[in-house]
Amino acid sequence: MAARGEPAASALICGEVRTGLLQTSRSLPARDVSALLRLRADERVLISERPHGYAVSPVVLTGVDCRLPTAGGARVRAVGTIAARAVVTEGRMLQATAFADVLGTGPDVRRPWGHYLAHPGVVEPAGKLPERAAADGLLTGAARPGELDLGAIAERLLARVARHRLLDQRAPFKSRRTRLRWVAVRSLDGEEPSIESFTLAEDGLRTVELRLPEGMRAEDAATLCEDLALHDWLLTTLVRMIERSRLGSADGPGAVLSLRPAVDHLLHLWMPTAHVDRSLAPLWEVLERDPGFTRQWQTMVQRVRDQLALHAITLRRDAPTART
Repeated sequence: MAARGEPAASALICGEVRTGLLQTSRSLPARDVSALLRLRADERVLISERPHGYAVSPVVLTGVDCRLPTAGGARVRAVGTIAARAVVTEGRMLQATAFADVLGTGPDVRRPWGHYLAHPGVVEPAGKLPERAAADGLLTGAARPGELDLGAIAERLLARVARHRLLDQRAPFKSRRTRLRWVAVRSLDGEEPSIESFTLAEDGLRTVELRLPEGMRAEDAATLCEDLALHDWLLTTLVRMIERSRLGSADGPGAVLSLRPAVDHLLHLWMPTAHVDRSLAPLWEVLERDPGFTRQWQTMVQRVRDQLALHAITLRRDAPTART
């Protein structure tokens, strides 16, 4: 992330996104979303109504002086600030993201805090950063005591927003939160942005490694990963709802009616790359090929709609005929 408009000179960008359903019985209007995300009095909430409702909070900073998680156990001290923000989509979905630029080299001694505050969202290593070991450690390792834990920072922000008085804590259906942990390493000159890996785990953790050109803003990388996390959550949640509904079982009408929350609250949210930087939007094509996000989504949506249509036909057929 650049300070005062200057280009960032980072070795990698890292972050973690927490995604879940906003705990409220109704979709929040833009006015309430703005109040929900007003994390700082000196900066406004950014709200977009096209192509769908989308709001981003001001960035809040967390100072850190700790070790970086590294593959192989190399001890790397890092000092700086972590940027975090919250995002609400369509007044229904809540995400919290913590992210930072990690520089390739830094001073051997800690600088005054004023220096780090002047470079928001930037973390400096003590000496030279072992880039590959740091990328692997940030991506795959669980933070140990004394190590940087971006997930904990994102979780605290999510909890802060989720406790807001505007939320009645009555979600329209049960769902689980997901975690997406990501690292973006710098690409070689002339290389296009790419997704190096995307993994899904059973415990709700997803990991993504990106390769991005020098000068790519951390905010843009975070927006891309928020978009991936949102659509992964939608896909995962719809799969679970269909599994729980037991479509095709003897209790056909009950199974179909149990899917109504998906129709009311989820199906209209599928809109990949709606707010992603144009230079990064083509990366979604990688996920369309393997594992095929939109193809799977469309198949499940069609199944839900077919079942609803069959249920409506059955109700009309079984309705008593009026006599004249």
